[in-house]
Amino acid sequence: MFAAARRPATRFPVKQAFYRLNSTQQPPPPSTRRTWLHRSKTAAKYGGYFCLSTIVGLATVGAGILVHDVFTYNDKHVDRVPVHPLALNPERGGPKNLPIARVQVDDEEDEEAKKLLTRPKLVIVGGGWGAMGVLSSLSPGDFHVTIISPDTFTTFTPLLPSAAVGTVSVRSLIEPIRKIVARLRGHYIAGKATDLVMNERLIEVETSLNGVSRKVYIPYDKLVIAVGSTSSTHGVPGLENCFQLKTIADAQAIRRRVLDNFEQASLPTTTPEERKRLLSFVICGGGPTGIETAAEIYDFCQEDIMNYFPKICREEVSIHVIQSREHILNTYAEEISKFAEEKFARDNVDLVTSARVAGVTPTSVLYTTRGKDADGKPTTEQHSIATNFVLWSTGIAMNPFTARVASILPNQAHKKAIETDSHLRVVGAPNSEVYAIGDCATIETSAMNYFYELVEQFDKDKNGKIDFAEWEEMVKGIKTRIPMAEDHLVEVRQLFEMYDTDADDSLSFNELVKLLEEVGNRITSLPATAQVASQQGKYLGKKLHKLARKATASDSNDSSSSAPVSTTSTTNAVLGRKAIAPLFPTDESVAKPFRYLHLGSLAYIGNAAVFDFGRYQLMGGLVAMYAWRSIYWNEQVSARSRALLMIDWIIRGIWGRDLSRL
Repeated sequence: MFAAARRPATRFPVKQAFYRLNSTQQPPPPSTRRTWLHRSKTAAKYGGYFCLSTIVGLATVGAGILVHDVFTYNDKHVDRVPVHPLALNPERGGPKNLPIARVQVDDEEDEEAKKLLTRPKLVIVGGGWGAMGVLSSLSPGDFHVTIISPDTFTTFTPLLPSAAVGTVSVRSLIEPIRKIVARLRGHYIAGKATDLVMNERLIEVETSLNGVSRKVYIPYDKLVIAVGSTSSTHGVPGLENCFQLKTIADAQAIRRRVLDNFEQASLPTTTPEERKRLLSFVICGGGPTGIETAAEIYDFCQEDIMNYFPKICREEVSIHVIQSREHILNTYAEEISKFAEEKFARDNVDLVTSARVAGVTPTSVLYTTRGKDADGKPTTEQHSIATNFVLWSTGIAMNPFTARVASILPNQAHKKAIETDSHLRVVGAPNSEVYAIGDCATIETSAMNYFYELVEQFDKDKNGKIDFAEWEEMVKGIKTRIPMAEDHLVEVRQLFEMYDTDADDSLSFNELVKLLEEVGNRITSLPATAQVASQQGKYLGKKLHKLARKATASDSNDSSSSAPVSTTSTTNAVLGRKAIAPLFPTDESVAKPFRYLHLGSLAYIGNAAVFDFGRYQLMGGLVAMYAWRSIYWNEQVSARSRALLMIDWIIRGIWGRDLSRL
């Protein structure tokens, strides 16, 4: 009874008690009408809540837009804006007698701009990950900042393969440089750097408007080169028939070609042989860019071609990846490479490994593979793939401006990038004025560049030999100059004994040379990735901030001036005085050498993703894919690009990709 009494009351207690006393008679089933009515009320209630919240949300957004319009669309007068005479009529000079833009047209618009005109001039060449890292780490008032780039925007390059097939819009991957540099009250010049005059601290810039090219000198006190790289040709003929994927323009060109191929393959006048060639997609290079592009093309075929194009188009599609190494994603862990290869095998993506591209024609790709004949002798076989789309994504080479800078500096022997020291200063440049970061630069790995300095410093008894105590001190000096050598200088005693060939408990100079050369050969250069460029940019920006602040404090102590003298000061420009360099402290006094922290590598492989965190790897399907999206979404430059990117993914999930050709 007590148990029954504790039960919740029902809507019909008398009837329920009657049925409990007469257990042989079962209660009738609940009325269908009542059940339907109850569900309708519940649906109406929650539906009302949803509609009300939607209306409130839309009203809030509408009110916000109204307030924005009220305070935005009004008359803003810009009459009598002050402009310095030298900004409109710059003086000429330099080796080529070009105009020297010592003063920008907006350098005297207000008091804040006038103060910045007295600050040291920082010029950044390039608009990629490295340049954005520098800008994000500087503080307003540190420098008079000028950024030079042919593109008016910065690009989130890791998602270019997605933009190439319309998974995301190109607008979602870019952010205007002017909006980014506005935080620092900086300046933007749409042009490309072509030459450098280091003894006068001038950078030559070529601008183009309506097909008319003009050149101008931009003076600097500190110069950051972050122009990126170009694709390496490896001497392969016919690369003019290939696409690359480094810029927004490349992604747009690829998207047009892919859509054109499918539209032409759908025509009734297209022959079966021509259709097969049109729907053959060849990617040369098995790195992250090539693999992600192949995966995006596969997704495009599975999700959109199947729904909106003739089924024969999907049946005839073939995707080929040609890789010179034995595995794709060879810089990742072996487990990840195998996982990606197995995923592509299930998706019928043709992986051609241990092969080299021999040439590219307008209608085919030629490649060679190595084999053995009946006698076991190595042979080379040549193959051909008929195609109307080839993506070249293998290796990097010097940007033309990078090559020019390297050619005018001593001790620049690297073939693919400018060599810098551990503080990212360009080797051979005077007075720590020029830095290089990102794909266009590589940090030196050989201690041989400092051989004579090391011997002079640590051969204390000047006997031409390094004993073990001196060797221990020398190792510390090497680690300071080349931090990447730390992992190869752990066993100090073992290395010493290994290269002490005459067993006299000391290293002669010849023995020391062999040791340092061997250590240098073991060090691997940092990869040319966005992650490296971003970390270098942020490191350099923080260091430049400290240099500027310390120079200001030092100058305040030495004189009544509140800022260090700059080559861009109005007084010097007006009177034509010789440029005076600001007295910056040394880099070593404000910052330690750059150290790269690897945060992991990731790649999208078609409704799946892989992550390489060094000793740990993550491979999986949808969960890994959403983790991949989350990381890239978080790394966007602004809240605007995050919102656009999220909208693109939602649109693609609901309505599919945009199949129109613009």
